[in-house]
Amino acid sequence: MQLGLKRDEIRLVDYNPEWTKEFSRVRDHLLQNIQVNENWIQHIGSTAIKGMPAKPILDILVGVNDLNNADSSLFTGLKNCGFLRLKVERPGEIVLAKFTDQTYEVKTHYIHLTEYRSELWNNLIFFRDYLNSNETARQRYLEIKKEYLEKSSTGINEYTDYKEEFVKYIYSKRSSQN
Repeated sequence: MQLGLKRDEIRLVDYNPEWTKEFSRVRDHLLQNIQVNENWIQHIGSTAIKGMPAKPILDILVGVNDLNNADSSLFTGLKNCGFLRLKVERPGEIVLAKFTDQTYEVKTHYIHLTEYRSELWNNLIFFRDYLNSNETARQRYLEIKKEYLEKSSTGINEYTDYKEEFVKYIYSKRSSQN
């Protein structure tokens, strides 16, 4: 199993069941280094959707009680696991990445640090679970990804923006279920 993308590179690889094993390995390593409940570490993103071609980067959701008061021991523990904080500004989220080596050119894993059970947490979990249980939605999401890749193999922000309408549509289904 080969994980990793260079900055701004976008490509999809076929689904690999090893992604789930890699998530379990990383979760166990995180649990040895940070003080969080096991359920507060979740596999998200396309690598967590059975059968879904995905960018070869593992997305991991880590919950905390209060994002604004996350202590230095948490970031020390994450660093001990190879995760470095990125200069990414997103509301309600801190993003960290793991790289293949000290050149910091190829990212292999992301951690999305957010408050446990926050709106963002719930949306990310719902999206994963919904696509895992709905073949039609899963196929549409793959079509959207492929449409973008027909035009470009770079531009991570543009790629994310291109998928956003569909992602928000799925999020809206969570609100309608409550």
